[in-house]
Amino acid sequence: MTEANEMTREGYQALQDELEHLTTVTRKENAENLKEARSFGDLSENAEYDAAKDAQAETEERIATIEAALRTAKIVEDDMVAEGVVATGRTVKLHDLIYDEEVTYKLVGNTEADPFNGKLSNVSVVGQHLMGAKVGDVLEFPVLDGTAKYEVLEVY
Repeated sequence: MTEANEMTREGYQALQDELEHLTTVTRKENAENLKEARSFGDLSENAEYDAAKDAQAETEERIATIEAALRTAKIVEDDMVAEGVVATGRTVKLHDLIYDEEVTYKLVGNTEADPFNGKLSNVSVVGQHLMGAKVGDVLEFPVLDGTAKYEVLEVY
């Protein structure tokens, strides 16, 4: 049995949009590039043909990945979790007690994660420890480079 892939409604829609673009636009572009590259002659020494085949393979791989993610998707709605509890789709403001700074993360599904832009995967080490936490909770847990210690300041 396949495990559900939790994600936000926005993340689900973004994947659907990307899939639509890949199947309607990018596939056609890849086919045109292949056709053009074939016209250059000998395929055994045709760098354009090799590049076009690689692009086509990358596109098909991405399509398969997105289709698998959408098949197992479980959209987490805000009303599915009690108010003030950290869950997928919620934003949490934390006080990092190790570095004495405030950080804010939005917990998202693994396919949506973008930690450099404040979107933290719900299955990452930090994300897993934050799930279910409430305002006032102090969480301490091991991370790759030592220990993380956070106080939950706000959940919205």
